[in-house]
Amino acid sequence: MFDYETLKLIWWLLVGVLLIGFAIMDGHDMGVGTLLPILGKDDTDRRVMINSVAPHWDGNQVWFITGGGAIFAAWPFVYATAFSGMYWALLLVLFALFFRPVGFEYRSKLPNPAWRAAWDWGLFAGSAVPALVFGVAFGNLFLGVPFSLDDTMRSFYSGSFWALLNPFALLCGVVSLSLLGLQGATFLAHRTEGTLQLRAKLAVSVLAIVLLLAFSGAGVVVWRIDGYVIQSIPDVGGVINPLMKEVVRQPGAWFGNFQKLPILWSIPAIAYVGALLALLAVRAGKTLIAFVGSSLACLSVILTAGVALFPFILPSSAMPKASLTAWDATSSYVTLNVMLWVALIFTPIVLAYTSWAYHVMSGKVTREFIAANDKQLY
Repeated sequence: MFDYETLKLIWWLLVGVLLIGFAIMDGHDMGVGTLLPILGKDDTDRRVMINSVAPHWDGNQVWFITGGGAIFAAWPFVYATAFSGMYWALLLVLFALFFRPVGFEYRSKLPNPAWRAAWDWGLFAGSAVPALVFGVAFGNLFLGVPFSLDDTMRSFYSGSFWALLNPFALLCGVVSLSLLGLQGATFLAHRTEGTLQLRAKLAVSVLAIVLLLAFSGAGVVVWRIDGYVIQSIPDVGGVINPLMKEVVRQPGAWFGNFQKLPILWSIPAIAYVGALLALLAVRAGKTLIAFVGSSLACLSVILTAGVALFPFILPSSAMPKASLTAWDATSSYVTLNVMLWVALIFTPIVLAYTSWAYHVMSGKVTREFIAANDKQLY
């Protein structure tokens, strides 16, 4: 039986695992959707791209839904504050995501080129907009979110939607967009052949370079901005609320965890290794290894952000002591304990089923396959 402090740390890790799972699993079909109007030069190309992710895209949404549910259950304070304060940004993501299921189902119902082109751009928006907004959201975490808490723990958000779109947050959006685009491009390179595969390989090279440049640029900015440091806090193994601690802002504080434990520098290093591995492997024709490389980049970028922020989950720029952390924004001991056992039982089942599904429905998607199954495919 774990104590309360350990459970808080475990659930910080598990939410991170869900975010990484989303980036790797749902990221490649979002990446394909983002690249759809760019790499697909004709209707058949675009159908090949769509049907490369067709067997799995809806199942991959489980990672996104489960991640939101886990935040609600494990960090209800974070869920309430973030989802109310960033309401318009999240609403933008929600409306963009509407285009995905409808676009997949209705795009090929009519042969009209204008109809199909409209849905292609709908799928692009439903993939690119969430990827961009997720990166923007992470960028604003490093800058601090303008909210405060009163004595009854009610949160008050004093920012605006447009304030979220600041230069640094948009740079983080480029990191996220290029990361998921790279994941989609390596997946396409592995699942397709011919000229479409060649274009996917070129996209891997371009996106890997963009990712590394944007990731490096974001790191430089994070080093220069003021981070958050907890000066005093009660026993983190007890029941505490966010206002029971003292927080100050210091230059370079977001690198504090890396400086305390130098081995953690290996985490951001994996992003460079993964992106370069994807670039070199795809040029050598080792497309599966390229996909592994881009998946490592996904893992590294998210872990880097998580380690830099830890223990902060939702820092407050308006009232630093109200910042929500892994120690004071969690559910009760009983809730975290019950949820842990549920996760231990069902996560292996989901992973086993997902692995089996990908194994059964593996193989190349070709123009000939589309022509031979014209009426059955997207």
